Amino acid sequence: MTNEKGWTMSTFLAPVRDRLLITIATQDPGVTPNSNGLPGLSALKQMAGALVTFGLVICVAGFVISAAAWALGSFKGNSHYAGNGKTGCLVAAGCAILIGSANTIVRWASGISIS
Repeated sequence: MTNEKGWTMSTFLAPVRDRLLITIATQDPGVTPNSNGLPGLSALKQMAGALVTFGLVICVAGFVISAAAWALGSFKGNSHYAGNGKTGCLVAAGCAILIGSANTIVRWASGISIS
């Protein structure tokens, strides 16, 4: 919607919005990660490590099942099952890559700074 002078609400509020975004982006709360802030942090790290192990085991099982479906689908001439088996193998391998590299990805992302 424009008024009689041709102004729109977005052109009127754009400088205010930009100034607000610059102000918010330059604020530094001064919070840094530490390893002694909460009790039970070591137990939480062990649980996260166990979840990584479970996730990788599930990826291996999914890969084996998908490979079997791929093989049986190809053997029986069923292209639908063979295609789903191929897709399952790719998904299982991709998930294993993401789970295995989760710590590295989070470490990399936590080092990114806005300013």
